[in-house]
Amino acid sequence: MIQAIGLTSNPRKEFPPALDDVSFEAQAGCVTALLGGAGAGKTTALRLMLELQQGRGVTFFRGRPLHRMAHPSREVGVLLGDVPGHPARSVRGHLRMLCAAAGVPARRADEVLEVVGLVSLRDERLGTLSRGMDRRFGLACTLLADPHTLVLDDPAEGLTTRERRWLHGALRAHATQGGTVLLTTADAKEAARTADRVVTLERGRLVADQDAAEFARTRLRPRVAVRTPHASRLATLLGKQARTAHRSVEVVRESGNRLSVYGSSCADVGEIAFRNGILVHQLADEIGDMGPGSDTGPDGMEARADEEARAAHDDAAPAKADAGAGGRRRRGAARRRTPAGDLAPAPERSQASGEGQGGGAAREDAHETSHGTESGPSARDAGSRASDHPAHDLPDLPPPISVRPAPSPLRPLRYELRRALGVGTGFVTTGLVLVVSVLTAVVLARIGHTPHARLLVAWPRELPLPPAALGAGLLGAIAFGDEFRHPALAADRGTVPRRLGLLAAKLLVASATALVLAVLTVGCNIEVLYLVYGRELAEVPADWLSLSASWIGLVVGCAWAGVLAAGLFRSTTAGLAAVVTVPIVVVPLVQKVLEGPSVRTAAGFPLRLREVLLSQWPFGGERYLAAVARVVGQPVGGALTLSLAALLCAYLFTTLRSRVR
Repeated sequence: MIQAIGLTSNPRKEFPPALDDVSFEAQAGCVTALLGGAGAGKTTALRLMLELQQGRGVTFFRGRPLHRMAHPSREVGVLLGDVPGHPARSVRGHLRMLCAAAGVPARRADEVLEVVGLVSLRDERLGTLSRGMDRRFGLACTLLADPHTLVLDDPAEGLTTRERRWLHGALRAHATQGGTVLLTTADAKEAARTADRVVTLERGRLVADQDAAEFARTRLRPRVAVRTPHASRLATLLGKQARTAHRSVEVVRESGNRLSVYGSSCADVGEIAFRNGILVHQLADEIGDMGPGSDTGPDGMEARADEEARAAHDDAAPAKADAGAGGRRRRGAARRRTPAGDLAPAPERSQASGEGQGGGAAREDAHETSHGTESGPSARDAGSRASDHPAHDLPDLPPPISVRPAPSPLRPLRYELRRALGVGTGFVTTGLVLVVSVLTAVVLARIGHTPHARLLVAWPRELPLPPAALGAGLLGAIAFGDEFRHPALAADRGTVPRRLGLLAAKLLVASATALVLAVLTVGCNIEVLYLVYGRELAEVPADWLSLSASWIGLVVGCAWAGVLAAGLFRSTTAGLAAVVTVPIVVVPLVQKVLEGPSVRTAAGFPLRLREVLLSQWPFGGERYLAAVARVVGQPVGGALTLSLAALLCAYLFTTLRSRVR
């Protein structure tokens, strides 16, 4: 159950607030539609409910606000706009990454793909999905953690009729199983046809909060659509009959040979046409328009039929591919499936047509209309909801899952590993770094005048950092930069949760990546130098242990600087700029401080350290500690340490400030 109380957005300068004191409820087991045109405040209401926008008011999801939930994704499934996924990531890979973030088993990805009909497209890239497939994929993301509540912003926008039926059937199935569904739409007829309750917004204010049947009766005009070559004569007879019976009937002459009759029924119009021998080509009960987007007129019916034919043709290819995985997707012979994997039952056509002299009108009762009866729009709306749908006609949802509430330290680590390995950016960057490093080492060896230690890591004196350190910093910056470009963990673009567990996982993966990159760079450089120039340049220095520690510390420090700066400034470019700033700006400052006049020196530090510790550490631990101190005491090491400390403190400060807010 959703309880929204007093939702009010902050006003902008002289403009009134986009949403002003809106309160409503969405009951469990029901589909609630938030209806309104462009600028009515529907999306603003959802953003305020999900705490994505500052304003006044409070929203309770099953009695708790969103910020009081330990794992909001397990309680509320959100779909605002397109799915914010990396276009180069596969469908299955993205879902498995979200499984790791939510703490659910990886097999859950295959289960939801089976339900939404994307089994055949699980290896496709997100950037290649069509609009309809993207909507299915978005619903799969919302159902992944088995949430009780679904909040969707205009989920049927841009979909074909077949895809709309499937989506509404899936949402109806979720509500039938006890879940809460809240969606926004600008189509009043769609709201009346698919929802149990309709909340109408207009210019940021609540206009009406009604059951769907009452909404269709009071805010939509039921009508009878008639198509006949004798439209003028039939209109005259209908008006005469209404005056005789003292009834309020309005007959509107549409373009061509069509009529719209308000205040009557198919039976009355058909009986009058039959008694007077008038040929009828079409006779149908319809719901009148409410704003743009209506397509239920006679022309709209023909367009819809053409659209369904095109949708069936377009979906034929995925259907053939899904046939190969049919054994895994079948869960019962009683379920009805369309050829395109459409899990929802097709609603009856809201058209009753007949040919011949009055015969079409006389046989109107034998044909199905959109509501199956002549009692008005209430029966139509009731027939489209769960009470009249057999259970086996609704799409199957993923099976319930039980997730341990205790947090696992491996959850963000699994997520980060799947995020980094899901796209080829890291592999391409590593390959380019190795190629540039090898070429640089060969050129430096040919020119000469480069110290042997710098030659092995391909670090010219003219460059502030070697290629491996720059590559590690770039990979670290991408770790957070991709989160802000494609925020998979956020309900809306641009909002990435600041969690210390996620930061620790990114630092750990960045350290491992930098270590591998540092070892591969030195190994490849030594091999190529040996092949080109012989054994002399490929010899390992005598003080290789201390040099290796300094080299690994430099590369890992650059990677950490990229991660922290990108997470702090929310940009990959800012992360890489922070890495380059250390040797260009910070190192000269540290050198000036260290080279200035000093009365005291740090000579004899290892001896004094041993005296302070009172006893020797096992395996000569004080020697390693002294080596770390020497590395930090160098200008580059000191500058990098200061930069990392400053970035970490700034990140922690912003994290705590966001939590306080």
